[in-house]
Amino acid sequence: MQTNTEDRSKRYINPYFGGVLLGLLLLFTIFITGRGLGASGAVKSSVVATVDRVAPSYAVKQDYLKKFISDTQRPMNNWLVFETIGIFAGAFLSGLFAGRVKKFRVEHSPKITPKTRLIYATLGGMLFGIGSQFGRGCTSGAALSGTATMATAGFLAMILIFGSGYMFAYFFRKLWI
Repeated sequence: MQTNTEDRSKRYINPYFGGVLLGLLLLFTIFITGRGLGASGAVKSSVVATVDRVAPSYAVKQDYLKKFISDTQRPMNNWLVFETIGIFAGAFLSGLFAGRVKKFRVEHSPKITPKTRLIYATLGGMLFGIGSQFGRGCTSGAALSGTATMATAGFLAMILIFGSGYMFAYFFRKLWI
């Protein structure tokens, strides 16, 4: 009889090998584009494009939004948008090929309901998005790319991200254990 650990090892990539692949991807990205990885720029581009589409007169009046909108530069033509689309497509294909895509379900602790899990996941995502704008980048941009370029801010971001993660995990652990 197979244990859950054996089953998971066949369904997921080895985390050390995945880390090496991520590091090589980051190195390749910096070499080709001169910038690191990051996804929050794609979300910002999507929000700017949506506001521009729904309320164009409002968008051009806002100092923050109008710097991303011009006749020659459209927010959805940003390479980070295509990177993020690739992340979603790659994750879906990985799950499909590994047999993890069977039906839509919400994974959650037996101690909470799927609704509670979705509420907390949404709130966490929103807080993370707001924090990424205050920090001028998500964890990928601030920590991963920052440390890859040996930036002091990257190391500080990495320490604070993991430190606060460990600190808050104690209080929210019942949402997944």
